[in-house]
Amino acid sequence: MPDTGTIHTVSRTSRLFMLLDALRGYRRPVTATRLAEALSVSMRTIYRDIGTLIELGAPIDGEAGIGYVLRAGFFLPPLMFTEDELEALVLGARWVERQGDTGLARAAGTALAKIATASPQDLRDRLAEAGLWALMLGSTSTAELPLQPIREAIRREHKLRIAYVNESGEATERVIWPIGLAFMEKARVVAAWCELRNGFRHFRADRIRHLTPLRLRYPTRRAALVKQWQAEQKIQLPVRS
Repeated sequence: MPDTGTIHTVSRTSRLFMLLDALRGYRRPVTATRLAEALSVSMRTIYRDIGTLIELGAPIDGEAGIGYVLRAGFFLPPLMFTEDELEALVLGARWVERQGDTGLARAAGTALAKIATASPQDLRDRLAEAGLWALMLGSTSTAELPLQPIREAIRREHKLRIAYVNESGEATERVIWPIGLAFMEKARVVAAWCELRNGFRHFRADRIRHLTPLRLRYPTRRAALVKQWQAEQKIQLPVRS
């Protein structure tokens, strides 16, 4: 006769891990309704499982009707990846490796290696043999672009001094406040506030002839500048909650 109690325990344990994994994906409180939809369970089950996780020591903040959030720094045990999740990781990493940024390319490879060896199963062979390729057909240039110092300036909210040549061949030197870097099919474009033009401008990375990190914080927080830029450009960025 099957041990139904064991089956129930394993099923619930798996569901609790799935709930933790779901909470880990949100930076802001997420409602029980949304969690219930994501896990295909009832809201009553979510409330009960949240209570169980809190009793087990998971640092979950929030309450019914408002939402729940998993505080940063909580260690989760290694989780199994679905085949689709593994293929998404492989394809994303391979795409990053071809973006003209040696720092990101190296990081993509090491991130995949960490994921492969930190999982309960050694996934290195499966990741290497995934039949997915990220091809850059028609790329305008394979030259190394100054993306790493741009990424660091964005991260630190620091100003950059650049020597720039526009599409007409006009050369200018300006100080910019970089707020974002777009990876397009044939170009890498920096969105920034330009002190010379006193407004937002876009700069192709392959037209930056020289770049000097100033290591000076610009006076407005990047999040506020991004919102202002979005409003002016009428651009809606995909944002994970």
